[in-house]
Amino acid sequence: MKTASFIGALALGIGLALPASAACFADYKARRDNPLELHYGVAQISGACTRANAQAELAARLKRDGWRLLNVLQVFDDAGLASRKQAAGRFFLRY
Repeated sequence: MKTASFIGALALGIGLALPASAACFADYKARRDNPLELHYGVAQISGACTRANAQAELAARLKRDGWRLLNVLQVFDDAGLASRKQAAGRFFLRY
């Protein structure tokens, strides 16, 4: 009986861990000054799929090219990619 309980708990643990490893993306808005430029983009996020993690990752990535993150609009899985590709244009998966 203990073996069956252990196997059941192990299967449940594996099942809960699988969704966490799915791809994570965020759409965001950023700006650059002198001259003023704004852009909307989509980026893949590593680690936790949360807005807070996306903000931290994107702020650092964008800063390297002189951009400042304004806000993260949403985090989502790969099911939301296709609908955002055209709007993001050249900033689709750039950062």
